[in-house]
Amino acid sequence: QVQLVESGGGLVQPGESLRLSCQASGRSFMLYVASWYRQAPGKQRELVATISPAGIADYGDSVRGRFTISRDNAKNTVDLQMNSLEPEDTAVYYCKLRLQNREYWGQGTQVTVSS
Repeated sequence: QVQLVESGGGLVQPGESLRLSCQASGRSFMLYVASWYRQAPGKQRELVATISPAGIADYGDSVRGRFTISRDNAKNTVDLQMNSLEPEDTAVYYCKLRLQNREYWGQGTQVTVSS
């Protein structure tokens, strides 16, 4: 069983940065595909960024060039560096690990971008 705990959310002004972190428990973290999703009020959950076990990253169109996903397999963490934040980035951000047919989600962390 894998448990995920996100941290790093908060309230920032437009143009500022935040770094989210997801700490995973359990074994074999390095085998999982790790992703960050977000869900804004009244909207569907959307994929923000994904990183493969080998460290290959992919991003949603709305964040490409502003956000960077990274992982540390020795520490069982996956981070999301968010730069140039916009009000439209306001959402609850969730970490997910996936391996074959197994998925694990964190509880989410709130990010609010407002002046």
